Amino acid sequence: MKKISIIALALMMTAGTLFTSCEAVKNTNNTQRGAGIGAVGGAVIGGILGNNLGKGGKGALGAVLGGVVGGVAGGVIGNKMDKQARQIDQVLPGADVKRVGEGIQLVLNENAVRFDTSKSTLTAGAKANLDKLVAVFQEYPDTDITIFGYTDSTGKADYNLKLSGERAASVRSYLVAKGIASSRFKVTGMGIADPIASNETVEGRSQNRRVEFAITANAKMQEDAKKEAGN
Repeated sequence: MKKISIIALALMMTAGTLFTSCEAVKNTNNTQRGAGIGAVGGAVIGGILGNNLGKGGKGALGAVLGGVVGGVAGGVIGNKMDKQARQIDQVLPGADVKRVGEGIQLVLNENAVRFDTSKSTLTAGAKANLDKLVAVFQEYPDTDITIFGYTDSTGKADYNLKLSGERAASVRSYLVAKGIASSRFKVTGMGIADPIASNETVEGRSQNRRVEFAITANAKMQEDAKKEAGN
């Protein structure tokens, strides 16, 4: 699971730099340290990144970092997210799975979720790939899922914003039709915002036409984690 391991290493290196000057960490017990490190960038690391980047940031990454619980309870959540991320990576190896903080950022480009040109209709291939996620989402019912739709910069910005929202809504509708509770979902159209590649090339535009998921703990998972942690 190379992508997730790389993200975890980067987060742990970031946290390590900050922890070296933090006397409080020296006074934590093994369980507390294990919660922060063993959760692959879970509670403690997520708290640091959340504070640095701010809550309510744009897109899936901002949504994930905005849901940090922190402490040992955050580590419990992080461990559960580790397992879910591994399963997503196994069933859909073409996806970009990133374990960040106490959640998961899942990026599906055109190779995974493709739409007909200028339409919000899912192709047969896109449906087949979303089907692979259904079982994972059903196994972890105590998560909230925000879906962000993106386009490249071709065409008018207002049209792309509308289209991206419709595409994100199509993904939600399909997953709901497959049995995932509609209450778990939010959708947001981002249009041409936050490109992850250059819009000057065909390949770059293809990467920018994507759907992202922010998978975070819902209220029940957070409360259960606090109980498990003894809070």
